[in-house]
Amino acid sequence: MEIVISVTAKVAEYLVAPIIYPFTYCCTYKTNFEKLNNEVDKLKNARDSVQYKVDDSRIKGDGIQQHVEEWLIAANKEINEVEILIEDREFKQPLSKKAEREANAIVGLHEKGRFDSVSFRTIPEETWLKSTQDFMHFESRKSTLKEILDALSNRNFNMIGVYGMGGIGKTTLVKEVGRQAKENNLFEKVISSRVSQTPQIKEIQREIAEKLGLKIDEESETVRAWRLLEQLKKETKILIILDDIWGSLDLEAIGIPVADDNGGCKVLLTARSQDVLSCKMDCQQNFVVDVLNEKEAWSLFKKMTGDCIENGELKSVATEVVKECAGLPIAIVPVAKALKNKSLYEWRNALRQLKRPFLRSFSGTQAVAAYSTIELSYYQLEGEELRRTFLLIGYAFISCVKDVICYGMGLGLFQNINTLEEARDRAHTLVDKLKNSCLLLDGDTTISIASRVQHVFAVENETSWPDKDTLKVCTAISLFNTNISELPQGFECPQLKYFHIRNDPSLRISDNIFTGMTELRVLDFTEMHLLALPSSLGLLQNLQTLSLDFCILGDIAIIGDLKKLEILTLRGSDMEKLVEEMGELTQLRLLDLSYCFNLQVIPPNVISSLSRLEELYIGQSPIMWGKVGGVDGERRNASLDELNNLSKLTSLEILIQDEKTLPRDLSFFKMLQRYRISIGYDWWSVGPWDGISRKFKLKLTNGANICLNEGHIMQLKGIEDLTLDGLPDMKNVLCEPGREVFPKLNRLQIEHNGNLVRLVDTMDCTPAPTIAFPLLESLFLRDLRNLEEICCGPLTAESFSKLKTIRVEGCDKLKNVFPLVIELTQLRTLELKNVFPLVIEKCISECHFQATYMQNDDQCSSHVNINNMLENICREMDKTQMKRFYPIKLYVQ
Repeated sequence: MEIVISVTAKVAEYLVAPIIYPFTYCCTYKTNFEKLNNEVDKLKNARDSVQYKVDDSRIKGDGIQQHVEEWLIAANKEINEVEILIEDREFKQPLSKKAEREANAIVGLHEKGRFDSVSFRTIPEETWLKSTQDFMHFESRKSTLKEILDALSNRNFNMIGVYGMGGIGKTTLVKEVGRQAKENNLFEKVISSRVSQTPQIKEIQREIAEKLGLKIDEESETVRAWRLLEQLKKETKILIILDDIWGSLDLEAIGIPVADDNGGCKVLLTARSQDVLSCKMDCQQNFVVDVLNEKEAWSLFKKMTGDCIENGELKSVATEVVKECAGLPIAIVPVAKALKNKSLYEWRNALRQLKRPFLRSFSGTQAVAAYSTIELSYYQLEGEELRRTFLLIGYAFISCVKDVICYGMGLGLFQNINTLEEARDRAHTLVDKLKNSCLLLDGDTTISIASRVQHVFAVENETSWPDKDTLKVCTAISLFNTNISELPQGFECPQLKYFHIRNDPSLRISDNIFTGMTELRVLDFTEMHLLALPSSLGLLQNLQTLSLDFCILGDIAIIGDLKKLEILTLRGSDMEKLVEEMGELTQLRLLDLSYCFNLQVIPPNVISSLSRLEELYIGQSPIMWGKVGGVDGERRNASLDELNNLSKLTSLEILIQDEKTLPRDLSFFKMLQRYRISIGYDWWSVGPWDGISRKFKLKLTNGANICLNEGHIMQLKGIEDLTLDGLPDMKNVLCEPGREVFPKLNRLQIEHNGNLVRLVDTMDCTPAPTIAFPLLESLFLRDLRNLEEICCGPLTAESFSKLKTIRVEGCDKLKNVFPLVIELTQLRTLELKNVFPLVIEKCISECHFQATYMQNDDQCSSHVNINNMLENICREMDKTQMKRFYPIKLYVQ
């Protein structure tokens, strides 16, 4: 009976098993792959979230944690492997088991991706620590330099001083000391801070802490000093340079250790007086920086002017000129620049001016010589326009050319200028001339000249205020980081043309402040709290330029009264909506709303009313273009159609987050000379200014109604940087018969397009051949699943000839990078990610690498040996060709 049962059971097993097993397998197979799909989607979301944080941190200049970067690499690798696994299901049983293992691995990887922080603050190193270009290698300087380095090596000295008159070269010398001290491992860190005439303890603390990588947010100077002191005591070898000390400075109040047990911290000070160092700072050893001797002065002067001064009568005059410069580098350099290639009579005239007696508030013959020589260089400048620009940069504390344009236009500085584009060219030209004349080095002297020549009152870190008689003749007032709590009531400035207050949010401004300055043409309140603009602002009917950058703003409707206003900048200011009254500024030529991160609403018809507008900057402001709101359905925000009413618009920076709001009529594109246009991106992804003047980024999603065939993009003149993301209808980037394809383009990025077959197709173009991308240096192609080739058809030799970087990722059907007829002589970097080995073989061989190892088709079909194959390729490269393309980088993931 047991035998019968056993046999029966066995028969049942053979009969039932073939039926149950496939059913069980199918269920398990489906479950495993569903689980794998779910887990990889979760990992992708986690990966994208971490990547966004990483990208944002990099934009801010922060470093990225190494374990975060390693996790991103591992996540990308796992995602790529799983995608291959999901696509290849022919061998179901083993793949089902592998799917289960991969799903479990992804769960573990996902858990590891929960980071509290992805970045860390980077510690900036002084830029001058890596450069020697400013140091003058004269024997007198070399000996002093060596003596200072020896003193810093002495364990008995922890505070050393360097003194000499202004403009003698103290700062340059101590920077070279710091550079060599670090290079010779005397110190691990070298940091510097400029003290100036009126020391700002908090600012010095902030600068030193920042360069140490220490964050101090406390308001109390005492607490900040304690934090800084504790950190500096931990440093083993650090040199702190405090430049330009004018009097007693309490180092302990700053947080700098000065006791004998100060560890590895040493201090190097510079001052104009030995008494300051010896008596007020108790330096243990001081070194004087003297003027250049006669031979050194002549050598420096000759270097600036050239050998021409060795000839004939000019040499005797030049010798006298150098003598009047009194061995001061700050005098020698600008005078030499001013007189280079000038006629003999100009040299003689300059010499007479140098010898002319005058009264100044300076003491000492050398100080007088410094002032006199810079003043001479000022008078040697060609034309009133250049001289006024020089003074404006000095008393307005200008650090960028854009301010020269805005202030210069408001003051009527530029001659025979009709447009802002012309003003921009003129400003750059003038600034370059001043740089070449070495006249952007000494702000104090510039302000002194401006004070006498133009009755300018300009102060930094001061509490003083001019008397009434001075104000009546004053033409410009510039207050920078002042400690003035309140401006005088109703002060009279009938001649005032320029008024600037910067970085003083606590300053109280009366409502009638502008009553006595009706001739004002330029007004700049930067980093101020202005909950309501003074009502007397409406009296400024001659105002041309108004700047309210980085201010906290409340009611600004009064701006509408400024009928002659031509330039209005509100960069970085805190506001959510523009006022309708701004539409009354019909003379406005420039409107800057950059970095207004809270600005979302511009009332309808405001922009279209600004018919004279030439430049509009709203590139980082999240405007809700064309949105509809209200119970009556009335449009509450500006439409992009309004831009077509701006017939003079030549410069545009704009962010259009919703590509569906883009109008079909983009005729204003044709007029643009400078632009940075981002369509379909969020405001935070626009990125910082990178110096590119013509940039266009377009990202489309399903449902966007934009057609490239209408020539929208080609209406833009001279695109330098082009990003195309999406664009499902695009079959090739463009080819129009008889024309160049993007002749100015420097960078091209195309991604997420499943229909693109080739970038350039000239097969049917006549006349041929076509010039395609003659200036392109960087090409990035990503996720173009149907891309077969980059170019097809006849092209000229100039096409793609400047390419330096090629990055290809996720282009499965790409047959080769470029045909052999294209000479990539400038190629330096080739990055290939997520491509098949066959593509790698084509890419490398047709970039003129010798890749004999890759000619075997069996080896090319192997996924496992990609890295090994590339190593063999590099070994077998011809040395001449390797040198030609060095340093080539091959990335395969």
